[in-house]
Amino acid sequence: MGGVKHPIIITSSALGQAQGLSQQTASRRLIELERRGLIKREMLRKGQAVMLTEDGLKALGAVYFELKQVFEGEIASLTLVGEIFTGMGEGAYYVSREGYRRQFISKLGFNPYPGTLNIKLSDAQSLRNRALLELFKGIEIEGFSDSGRTFGPVKCFKATIDGRVEGALVMARRSHYGRDVVELIAPVDLRKTLGLKDGDVVKAEIHVAH
Repeated sequence: MGGVKHPIIITSSALGQAQGLSQQTASRRLIELERRGLIKREMLRKGQAVMLTEDGLKALGAVYFELKQVFEGEIASLTLVGEIFTGMGEGAYYVSREGYRRQFISKLGFNPYPGTLNIKLSDAQSLRNRALLELFKGIEIEGFSDSGRTFGPVKCFKATIDGRVEGALVMARRSHYGRDVVELIAPVDLRKTLGLKDGDVVKAEIHVAH
């Protein structure tokens, strides 16, 4: 296998083209992987020789194992951990839209409190689990139009928040936040019920198996 037993010869421009990235971004990715000790690089006249380190092979094996579990249906839940922060206030508006609210009740089994709990993921495993959630179908909340405005579809997963409250993770197809932020809803005010404030760490168990 190229890059494992023997190095592969590649240019950052070719890597960028294969990944849909600019040459500069691809080069930065390689530098970061080398800095983290996951690859070894040797600069050549016509590119660079790249090979996985032992740590890199272990990391690749862990990703393979996780993906294998995903596609074979062996994962029942994924854990997300992060810090609470105050968002832009849009959660209450969107959750309260009748087109969404009606579907939350019928598909999730509860009438959500008008607001979301925003969590900024704080560790590498949580970020990896967030990425894995993209591979699961989840519970689809359909988009709709209201008063000339279009509201997009939302993917949801039932969730247990801090081991005490049953709610759901909502993943809007269009969001102002990056992939390191997740939003939770529940039939109660999560901040009050769990006694949470900005900066507190919260854990959510995301149920991916139907």
